[in-house]
Amino acid sequence: MIIERVPVRTVFLPFNRPDITETEVDEVVDTLYSGWLTTGPKTKAFESQFADFVGSRHALAVNSCTAALHTVLAAAGIGPGDEVIVPTMTFAATANVIIHQRATPVFVDVQPDTLNIDPTAVARAITPRTRAIIPVHLYGHPCDMAALQVLAQTYELLIIEDAAHAVGAYWHNKPIGSIGHATAFSFYATKNLVTAEGGMITTNNSELDFAMRRWVLHGISRDAWDRYTQQGSWYYEIILPGFKYNMTDIQAALGLHQLARLERMQSRRQQIANRYQAGFTGLTAVELPTCRSDVVHAWHLYPIRLRLEQLTIDRAAFIEALRGEGIGSSVHFIPLHRHPYYREQFDLHPAMFPVADEAYERLISLPLYTRMSDADVDDVIEAVRCLVQRYGR
Repeated sequence: MIIERVPVRTVFLPFNRPDITETEVDEVVDTLYSGWLTTGPKTKAFESQFADFVGSRHALAVNSCTAALHTVLAAAGIGPGDEVIVPTMTFAATANVIIHQRATPVFVDVQPDTLNIDPTAVARAITPRTRAIIPVHLYGHPCDMAALQVLAQTYELLIIEDAAHAVGAYWHNKPIGSIGHATAFSFYATKNLVTAEGGMITTNNSELDFAMRRWVLHGISRDAWDRYTQQGSWYYEIILPGFKYNMTDIQAALGLHQLARLERMQSRRQQIANRYQAGFTGLTAVELPTCRSDVVHAWHLYPIRLRLEQLTIDRAAFIEALRGEGIGSSVHFIPLHRHPYYREQFDLHPAMFPVADEAYERLISLPLYTRMSDADVDDVIEAVRCLVQRYGR
C-alpha cells in the first residue's frame, strides 16, 4: 500500500506579511478625520522622529525609495555625461533612476560573502566621468563603508546609499542613514518598517536637503504645509521642473507607530535569523547568509544559497518543492546584467560579474517577518531539511 506523504504545512506560510497593529489603524483613522490627508503635520513629525532615530541632521519623506534615489541624483546635479557606479546584484530601481537622469550606470560585481558591492571592483570602474557610488545594503547587511569612503574622498565622489533593506542596521556602531552623503530608505509593504508605499531620504548636508525639498514637489518654492496653514501664504513660484514624490499623512500615520515599534520588531527579526542559523547547522547543501562582526544586520531577508552539486534538482525545482511543503519563498535578485534592457543597452555578459552570476543560480530567500511564530520558523527549517534529504546526492 502506498501512503501519500503529508507536507510539512497544510496551511500555506506566505513569504511575507506586514506587521500592522490597531495602533496604526487608529492613527490612520485619526488622519482621515483630521483634514490633512496629504503632506502635513504627521509627515513632518515622521521626518523629525526618523532623523532622530538614524542620527541624521535632515530627513525628507517621499513616496518610495525609488523616488528617494531619483531626488538625490537630481538635487546633486547628476545628468548627461556623468557616470554612477552600482552593483549588478540589486533591484532595477537602483539603476533605473540613473537612466531617468540621462546619466550612465556603471555595473560592478559584488563580494562573495555578503553579495554587497565590491570596493575593489568600484576602484577599477572609476573614470574621470564618475560622479557617485550607490552602494546597496543588500538584505540588510551594511556594505564595506570604510573602503567606499576612501574611494569617495580620493576621487571626490558622492556616496548615495540604497538602504531599501537596511532600516535599523548599523555599521561600526553608526546607524545606516548617518554615514554617506545621502541615504534612501524604503517603507514598501514587505519592508522592516511599513507605510504601504513610501520612503525617506536622510542627509547631514543642509544645502542638499534644501535642494531636494524643491525637487520633491513640482519645484514649488513653498510646500502645502507652508501655504495652507494660518501663517502661510497663497503665493508660490516654480523654480525648477520638479517631481511629484511627496509622502502623505496617511502613510506617515503608519510610519510613526512602525518607527516606535521598530527596535522591538528588529529584535524579533534577529531572533528568527538566529533560529534559522541554528536550525540549518550541519546542512552542507545549504550556504547560510553572512553577518560580519562589525555590523548590526537588519535582517530584511534571509537568503540561503543552495550547493547545487550536492542536490539532484536546481533552484527553481527546489522553490516549487518548498511550495509543495506549504512554504513560500522568493529570489533576491535577478542581477541587472541578466535583464534584457541592461544586457543589451550596455553590452553586459555574465563573465563580467562572476560572483553575482554564480550566486544568483543558487539563491532562495526564505520567509522572515515579525508575525512568524517559532513554530512557523521551525516548519521552514523542517521543510528545507526534508528537501535536502529527499533530493541530496
